[in-house]
Amino acid sequence: MFKRKKKALSVALAATLAVSLTACTTPSSTGTSSTDKATATTAATGTSAPSGKIDTSEFQTISYVMLGDKPKNGQFEKVMEKVNALLKQKVNAKLEIKWVEWADWQTKYNLLLASGEPVDLITVATDWLDTWQNAQKGAFQPLDKLLPVYAPLTWKEVPPENWAETKYKNQIMLIPEDHYTQWVNHGFLYRGDWAKEFGITAPITDWKTLETYFQGVKDKKPGVVPWDTNGTAGGNIAGYINSYTDAIELPISTGLFSLIYGKSYDEKYKAYSPFLDNTFVDFAKLMKSWGDKGFWREDVLNYKGDNRSELEAGKTSVDQHHTQTFLGERIKMDKLQPGSELQFFPFSATRNNLVSMSITHGGTSLGAKSKHPERALMVYELIRQDPEVYRLMNYGLEGVQYVIKDGKRFRPDGYDVQRDEFYSNFWGGRIDKNEIPDGNDWSGKGALYASYDKIKKPFPYGRFVFDKGPVSNELTAVTQVVGQMGPAILYGKAGDPVKAVDDFRAKLKTAGFDKLMAEVQKQLDAFKVAVESSK
Repeated sequence: MFKRKKKALSVALAATLAVSLTACTTPSSTGTSSTDKATATTAATGTSAPSGKIDTSEFQTISYVMLGDKPKNGQFEKVMEKVNALLKQKVNAKLEIKWVEWADWQTKYNLLLASGEPVDLITVATDWLDTWQNAQKGAFQPLDKLLPVYAPLTWKEVPPENWAETKYKNQIMLIPEDHYTQWVNHGFLYRGDWAKEFGITAPITDWKTLETYFQGVKDKKPGVVPWDTNGTAGGNIAGYINSYTDAIELPISTGLFSLIYGKSYDEKYKAYSPFLDNTFVDFAKLMKSWGDKGFWREDVLNYKGDNRSELEAGKTSVDQHHTQTFLGERIKMDKLQPGSELQFFPFSATRNNLVSMSITHGGTSLGAKSKHPERALMVYELIRQDPEVYRLMNYGLEGVQYVIKDGKRFRPDGYDVQRDEFYSNFWGGRIDKNEIPDGNDWSGKGALYASYDKIKKPFPYGRFVFDKGPVSNELTAVTQVVGQMGPAILYGKAGDPVKAVDDFRAKLKTAGFDKLMAEVQKQLDAFKVAVESSK
């Protein structure tokens, strides 16, 4: 029954594409040429095509930039063989994933986009992948004219108010992952069994209790590093700010961690930096204390290990990430560390100041130098909208990576993680209607989501695009200070914390931080006027 339904949906998609593309003329492309023209062909749907159909007679290879380490067990290649057979049949194209691996990913990603390399599809995010900054550098093609023709289902599916949040200089720069339910608010994943052993019976909702937990690990779990983090992770300061202020991070990248926030939800148009008041001093003191107590490795700033793998192996007691990661790790840990009862301390639990993520937390853009923009969007449309392609990209091969029972996904008998695991890290267009529910979802997921829904506030900066032009030099200099001085403060390796913070602030001032803040405030004032005038 399921396979018949899937086939019917795929046929329906092909028919919709045929109708949508019939009699359309090819829009002018922005900055590149393409061999796709509005002439007759049968390749797009496998059916006889009327006059005016897009020409897909020339086979094309489409690249897609993904974040993550390339899988090494051979399953990825097996799945992509199936994906590419379908893409060849439907749009006469092949998909190649271009991986940006996690080691030094921020630098590699931004350098790739700045290089002018002719990549096609690009995973983007306005809140963690510098999308607006890269748009300002001309990294992407506008999509306004292309989408209605080459991705018509997606074009109609995304409402106008959501497209509005994807625009830079009034042009669409990305396709949002706006139809996928997820929570990406961060916190600490920790072992519930160990917390109980240390006398912590209630959920952890503050950093003082977390310290008690870490001390319990240090005292009672020989050979276990309480938090086996490394100096390239800046999540602890962002989390502390979330827990002890009502500040909302602005989509302005300053490297390892963000320096600039909106004051609060009620004062969302007031630029604020918690690094200039006691928030950062208190944090620095706490991290110095934790480092001195041995809550992480002595060589934390040079350590490059995988914190999550260490958690799964029972060699550390926490991992810092978001809700979606927690839900997946809860299931993994139940198998890898039976009885661990993995729990989650959302940073917002301290003050119940949860802000929903931006709908552009995940998305896909089109490279400015793409040689095949039209075909690239046709491939994207199939990945997002065609159930068969979607499930291959997200779940792998039925019978190998998953089986379906009562409409839910389960691991096949004999599934081995190292041998059989597949992932493509497609985070730029998942969609609820094509999802197959995970039969192994943690039983507490619904209650957790419901608790979030009770307190959440909408993300207020979806349409705020910071123009760094007037302060480009200052922003670069400030980012360099963050990279050079930040890690040592974050992990208590900068000596006296008060002096370290004072030195950090002095360096920021020299770099032009005051001018940068003034420009942010100026643009927030203009943003406020625009928002209020649109009501």
